Amino acid sequence: MAIVASIILYSCGNISQPETAAAPEVQAYPVFKLAAKDATLATDYPANLQGIQNIEIRPKIDGFIEAIYIDEGATVKKGQLLFRIRAPQYQQDLNTAAAAINSAEADLNVAELQVQKTRTLVEKDIISKFELQSAENNLKVRKSALAQAQANYANAKTNLGYTTITSPVNGMVGALPYKLGSLVGSTTPMPLTTISNISKVYAYFSMNEKQLLEFSKQYLGSTIEEKLNQLPPVDLILSDGTTYPEKGKVETISGFINSQTGTASFRASFPNPLALIRSGGSALVRMPVFLKNAVVIPQKSTYELQGKHFVYLVQDSGKVTSTEIGIMDKSVGQYYVVTGGLKPGETLVLESAAPLPDGTRIKPDLQPEDKVYGNLK
Repeated sequence: MAIVASIILYSCGNISQPETAAAPEVQAYPVFKLAAKDATLATDYPANLQGIQNIEIRPKIDGFIEAIYIDEGATVKKGQLLFRIRAPQYQQDLNTAAAAINSAEADLNVAELQVQKTRTLVEKDIISKFELQSAENNLKVRKSALAQAQANYANAKTNLGYTTITSPVNGMVGALPYKLGSLVGSTTPMPLTTISNISKVYAYFSMNEKQLLEFSKQYLGSTIEEKLNQLPPVDLILSDGTTYPEKGKVETISGFINSQTGTASFRASFPNPLALIRSGGSALVRMPVFLKNAVVIPQKSTYELQGKHFVYLVQDSGKVTSTEIGIMDKSVGQYYVVTGGLKPGETLVLESAAPLPDGTRIKPDLQPEDKVYGNLK
């Protein structure tokens, strides 16, 4: 009996004693320390491209296109012949005006002789001074008639000159909607062509009211001109995604905000020595914004929840705390600019892909600064 009781007591003692649970292993996570950095934000604005001159070539007289001396897309020089319009009536008007000049000159010569003759007779008291005055008045009329004939000739010559059309500027030829033999005139709805001077191009883009206020606060100066002078050069991103090799400069800002669109218009100019950019194209103007001693973190160090951004803040004890942060709308490459919730010197988990409940203890693996921030200063 004593032996059985001992066995039962021993068995019950082994059952009642729980096994000791193994302590969880603390895992290592890459972390980094926040540092104030100089950074450049890049904001892109859709832009419309125009040459510095887009001149419509229109006829000033009615007639038929007799000759076209250029082709679409051709480069022309100022004064180069573009079109010839057949309008024979203007040559006839010029001939008529020339004949009128000859007739007026002949009448003037007769009037001058008559004045000389009358003056001699008056001096000899053969005729009265009234005859001389009448002859002199007739001379004035003949001189006026000659001046009128000369003016008509000049006008006819000008009209005849309109039959040949030359380029007013250096530039590139646009479309040619009218062909040989087409009847054109000053009231024709479409121009004969458009000459675009694209040695320099303008990129027109807009900022909304909020962006305009941010722009005004960022750059010092009491006038728009002073603020524009502080702007750095801007880039042009072409439609294929490449960056145009020439730098541009923002030159003007419109003096009012469009009440319909709520935006203000900006104009940037870019040199175009190779005629790579054409009028009517589209692109993006990339405007840099320099930040001094900004708090910048990698985007992979954050996670988003219900439209808010969070990071894992590492305490000195190694425990992790989820912390909400504020960021700017603009980013610096793969980095966010922090506007609130963090300060330089604090330690963050480098990658936030794996969820870490608050209070989780980790083994911080401090990463070198150049690995975290790359080319940022």
